[in-house]
Amino acid sequence: MPGRISSGNDGLDIILRGGLPARRLYLLEGSPGSGKTTFALQFLLEGVRQGESCLYITLSETSEELQAVAASHGWELDGIELFEFASAEAVLGGDRDQSVLYSWEVELGETVRLIEEQVERINPRRVVFDSLSEMRLLAQDPLRYRRQVLALKQFFAGRDTTVILIDDLTGGDRDTHLHSLCHGVFTVERLTLDFGAARRRMQVQKLRGVDFIAGYHDLNIRKGGIDIFPRLIASDHGEPAGGGAASSGTASSGIAELDALFGGGPMRGTSTLLTGPAGSGKTSIAMQFVIAGCARGEPATIYQFDERVGTLLARIGALESQVQRYIDDGCLVIRQVNPAELSPGEFAAMVRSEVEQRGARTIVIDSLNGYLAAMPQEQQLILQMHELLSYLNHHGVCTFLINPQHGLVGSMATSLNISYVADAVVLIRFFEAEGRIRKAISILKNRGGEHEDAIRELRIDAQGIRIGEPLRDFRGVLTGTPEYRGTTNPLMEGRGAA
Repeated sequence: MPGRISSGNDGLDIILRGGLPARRLYLLEGSPGSGKTTFALQFLLEGVRQGESCLYITLSETSEELQAVAASHGWELDGIELFEFASAEAVLGGDRDQSVLYSWEVELGETVRLIEEQVERINPRRVVFDSLSEMRLLAQDPLRYRRQVLALKQFFAGRDTTVILIDDLTGGDRDTHLHSLCHGVFTVERLTLDFGAARRRMQVQKLRGVDFIAGYHDLNIRKGGIDIFPRLIASDHGEPAGGGAASSGTASSGIAELDALFGGGPMRGTSTLLTGPAGSGKTSIAMQFVIAGCARGEPATIYQFDERVGTLLARIGALESQVQRYIDDGCLVIRQVNPAELSPGEFAAMVRSEVEQRGARTIVIDSLNGYLAAMPQEQQLILQMHELLSYLNHHGVCTFLINPQHGLVGSMATSLNISYVADAVVLIRFFEAEGRIRKAISILKNRGGEHEDAIRELRIDAQGIRIGEPLRDFRGVLTGTPEYRGTTNPLMEGRGAA
């Protein structure tokens, strides 16, 4: 079994669980604009970093175009031999050191022979052939084309060379015969959504003898190359070493009455869904847990989908000074997320980075509606969220998911049924009492242990959060319009300026 070499992309090496088997022939296929050339250049540049000789054979692009692609990423192609077939000067019987000719005027066999001569001269460890579409045009006959590809494979078989063949799929359907010839097949795709930036993804179609991570993986082309975000599989990321006590016990909010609703507080390594109408206090409840965690020296991260960070800080009132202090000392990070520009795979990678590099112990996603906007397919969204929450649970992280409901009073619904995924569900509702609009809070479920089944009043003022005594005389809670008909004694009133 040959050893492994790096593909030049950390994400793909993770997907392949260690890199590419060396001295094999691979197919990289994808439509124009999906990132094939950038991927191929990263593969060769990694070889240059390893001190290997590298060859880029291009039938479709000129050296100037390749240099422009490299410059857009801040790369220099020094150390990569470029052998191009496109030029206005055609030479067949002349000096073989020249690397330009009319590819469309040459027999395919002659073209392949010239490629073999260059390989003999340079003896490269890594080769990229771009692209098979031009070879297909030269052959004009499918059988002849496949024979020549097979001849190329046999030519490289006895060499210490890893080869990537690029196919831009302009010939129509995928060539399954070509798939069978290659040791591995990688497919990159570019998807145009109804709104927002184009999304790109890749998958490993096959790789003989390697237990790779199957399925689609989101990718992003940025200045500096391609970022591939391996699909998150929670079972591959068990509890970190030394998790122990840090991953067990409860996470107090600092408010005794709020913790009592959870039977002592949310368990570490669980997720809590905060649901209710807009303006009911969901974000404030989550922020209270974040502040209490930071006070204990536990890093936290908030992902803000729906509103600007400045707006969030302005509306949390008395908590703003504490939040700003923890932001300044680095314990709290608030990340503004633009769902139109972010793929779910990239978001999962961001969360993993916070947990594994910053040691975040509390994660808040505000809100799930914004996360839904990042991915049109709802079923896939729930599956990805399930894996993300399982990963966070394995690492002992307290996760708070904010899910606004449509409407303010009466029967309310949500566009995302994710309550079964969460370990605890907190419901906040408006209710009427004594001619005033008030808020009620209750715990609907808590897998982490026992919880109160009482409904308590929630009040948020300039001095923070208050949780009142259990309110026993409610009517209409299940109809969606709760009304309190008991005495006024348990109800909270405004506190003084003290």
